[in-house]
Amino acid sequence: MKSYYRRQRQKKMLLALVALIVVMLLFIPVRLAIAINQAPQPQAFFILGGDPAREKFTAELVELYPSLEIWVSSPPNPQKTLETFRAVNVPKTKLNIDMGAVDTVTNFTSLIANFKQRQLQHLFLVTSNYHMSRAKAIATIVLGSQGIAFTPLSVPSNQTQESLMHIIRDISRSLVWIVTGHTGASL
Repeated sequence: MKSYYRRQRQKKMLLALVALIVVMLLFIPVRLAIAINQAPQPQAFFILGGDPAREKFTAELVELYPSLEIWVSSPPNPQKTLETFRAVNVPKTKLNIDMGAVDTVTNFTSLIANFKQRQLQHLFLVTSNYHMSRAKAIATIVLGSQGIAFTPLSVPSNQTQESLMHIIRDISRSLVWIVTGHTGASL
């Protein structure tokens, strides 16, 4: 008899957990819709580090969007990043280089507090075309959960698309981050 009640309690706990996850996931599209409504145009560039071509691509767009701040997450060579944007007359006050990320998920999670502090609700998300599917999946969860929308800008490259397993792994890590505040990057 005890085991029957224990199983019933476990089923209820599992159902409650599933319901919580579903509610959280349904909350994201609502927050994204509100962000897009409040900030229909991107307010800053957000460049995922890893390939200097992403910075060069953004530097070419700066002339069209001179008022936007630029956020670069863990570029391979921060000094070259400074030089790239200095060459197109981006003031130091508009360029933000963060070296806190160790992977794609932490590119997003390490800067959320900064984006929220600056009241950014819409970003241009800049990364390579082969990397964009994973970046958009993570952005939808991490940025979306915080009410920050994004417009993807793909940088052309010759690399093959990332695997579905990489995308699923990082979606899972992003969901864990929403619940726990940890990305599992150290695992």
